[in-house]
Amino acid sequence: MASPTFGKRTPNSSNSPQAIHPQPGISRLPLSLRRWSAWVIEVSLVATSAWVPFQVGLYAQAQYRGEPVPLNLMLATAEEAIARTLAIPVGDSNQRVAPLSNLLWSGALLAPIVIVGSQIYLLSKTGRTLPKGWLGLQVVTAAGSPPSLDRVLIREGMGRWGLPLGIAYVIWRYSGAFPGLGILAGLAGLMISLEGLTVQLNRQRRGLHDRLAGTFVLDVAQIWQPYTEVQNPEVQNPEAQNPEVQTLYPVQHSPYSPSPAFATNHGWSTPGWPTSDWTDEDGAIAAIVLAPDTHWSDRSLWRWMRHHPGTALLTFSSVTLFLILGTLVGTQVYIQNQTNWRELQQQRNQMYLALVNQLGPTPADSVEERRAAILALGTVDDPRAIPLLVDLLAQEQNPVLVGAIHQALVSVGPDALRRLHQLNQSLKTEIASLQVSRQPQELNAASFRQRATQRAIAKVLTLHSGQMRALDLSRVQLGQVISGPAQFTLVLDQTDLAGIVLRDANLAGASLRNTRFYGPGLDERFGTFDDWTSDLSGAELKSANLSQALLDHTRLNQTSLVGANLNKASLIQARLIAANLSSADLTDANLQQAVLENSSLTGANLSDAVLTQANLRRANLGQVQAVGVQLQSADLRQSDWRGSNLSRADLSRANLTAADLSSSLLDRANLRDANLQNASLRDVDLSSANLRGANLRGTDFRGAVFSPSTTSAPDQFIQIHPLVDKEGGLQGVDFRQAQNLDANQIIDICTQGGILEECL
Repeated sequence: MASPTFGKRTPNSSNSPQAIHPQPGISRLPLSLRRWSAWVIEVSLVATSAWVPFQVGLYAQAQYRGEPVPLNLMLATAEEAIARTLAIPVGDSNQRVAPLSNLLWSGALLAPIVIVGSQIYLLSKTGRTLPKGWLGLQVVTAAGSPPSLDRVLIREGMGRWGLPLGIAYVIWRYSGAFPGLGILAGLAGLMISLEGLTVQLNRQRRGLHDRLAGTFVLDVAQIWQPYTEVQNPEVQNPEAQNPEVQTLYPVQHSPYSPSPAFATNHGWSTPGWPTSDWTDEDGAIAAIVLAPDTHWSDRSLWRWMRHHPGTALLTFSSVTLFLILGTLVGTQVYIQNQTNWRELQQQRNQMYLALVNQLGPTPADSVEERRAAILALGTVDDPRAIPLLVDLLAQEQNPVLVGAIHQALVSVGPDALRRLHQLNQSLKTEIASLQVSRQPQELNAASFRQRATQRAIAKVLTLHSGQMRALDLSRVQLGQVISGPAQFTLVLDQTDLAGIVLRDANLAGASLRNTRFYGPGLDERFGTFDDWTSDLSGAELKSANLSQALLDHTRLNQTSLVGANLNKASLIQARLIAANLSSADLTDANLQQAVLENSSLTGANLSDAVLTQANLRRANLGQVQAVGVQLQSADLRQSDWRGSNLSRADLSRANLTAADLSSSLLDRANLRDANLQNASLRDVDLSSANLRGANLRGTDFRGAVFSPSTTSAPDQFIQIHPLVDKEGGLQGVDFRQAQNLDANQIIDICTQGGILEECL
């Protein structure tokens, strides 16, 4: 290996260290501090390029009032890849955003790639990124030239980031720390720090990434210093004849050899030449190159066979015999398996044909034989049995045989659901047409067959609970029928339906108490990417009983839950955009971080419900009963709460910008640090409410009450005013920008310590 040298470059070369002009005083800073500072600046540039457009996109999304557009394919793909890698739960698969947010977030995705690519390019061409140039640093190879692109990719992609982050990810993924992202971030920081410490542990200040790529980090601010050295007569340098060059550059090695100070700091005995470590390495390599290649010839297989002919012949014969016998036995086993399979298939075929023959036209007194044949078809392991049974169900009118077909399909199990779903859809269309044509006899027969399909589907879902992941039953008709001969009510209490797809399904009046619509995936952990989440978007769940149901992360967009019972149900991070929950019972329900944007909850019961950090933007909550509801940090912008009961509600830090709370009860409510800008609080009862730290800019208080009402006997001459707590919820509250305050309200505000010009 050649000793590390610096190529003969002119002072005006773009790759020359003379092109670097660090700021005055940079050379006085420790090299380790400058290397760390350059790394921090490089990371900050990349992070800022993503963070700034992302935050601006979030602001544009919050302020947008027009029609949103779908998230573009590049962003959706990147979001899914990041979520899968970091085990983040899946959000809305059909997310719609503001057009400007789409553009800005695309920039947030591409800008870091551009900056990283440009820095890698600069590093491969000049040996320095912009921050390294500012701080007087340069990366070079042993020959003194800038590293090539492959070296840079190894140095940065593998050594600097790949190995530390990979080790951190493996430890996190396969340990008890999964799926905590905070722990992953801590592990990543620790591994990157440990990799950085390898620089301090090496005498030549070469980190692991430098040793992997064969690079060195030079202190350009100290290397290229003017000084004069005694010329080495053994080195022929044409530039040595120039006195100016002799002053600026030593000629002992090359016109750009390092200064004595740099050589001493890095353990070099002579400027420009490495210490004995390099000489030993060169010697080792030379020894390997010059040593005769006798290793293989001494231990070659052919040489061993020549010296041990008997053993070699015995080994060869044994291996050959083993292969021949193995081939013969394997062939015989394969032939026997094929024979057995054909015989089994023939027996199944004969049994199937015999059962089909019993289903042909027969006298009425042979119904029992047909029933027995139908039940037997449910146990036959033949793929033709399922479509045959479903076709029979679509045509049969005898109630006894319809019941037998139902039992047979239940015996088949989940494999029959796809065919049953198709029949359910066709019967739904047939019943609708018969209702229009008014054919009662045929309508009753079709309704009876429809009930058989519904019961079969419900029974299979019950018996095979937790085994129908990603089952698609979209638009299935399982709604309650309370009149006529085909009465039906879906009962799936305590059933595991995690991952099921019921988009636009009719589940009206269904009993789904304590049913699970959300479950862990293969990693058996909740809150990760592979969790099984159900999709009930657009479904009809009117008057359904979902008390104590697990609906976390479930998609319920545009779902009708009118009058549904969701008492103590869990809907954490559920998506209920534009859902209809009018008159629904949500008492003690958990809707933390749920999205109910543009939803309707008119007349619903939200008493003691938890809606912390929920999104209720532009939601209609008129006449709701929300006593003791928890709405901390919730997004309630432009929401309508007119005539609602929010007594003892916790609205601390909630965003109620432009919300309408007219004629509501907010007595003893906590509105601390809430944003009530431009909100309407007309005729609101705010007695004993806590408004400390609230933003009341433009808030309309016309007719609002700030103190408990006066209670006096009808014939009492002197009115007794209640005692007012001067240290109450109005102490220090700024009402100077509030609107429509009357004289009585001003007196109450001043009495309770509020801030107004009239109180001065």
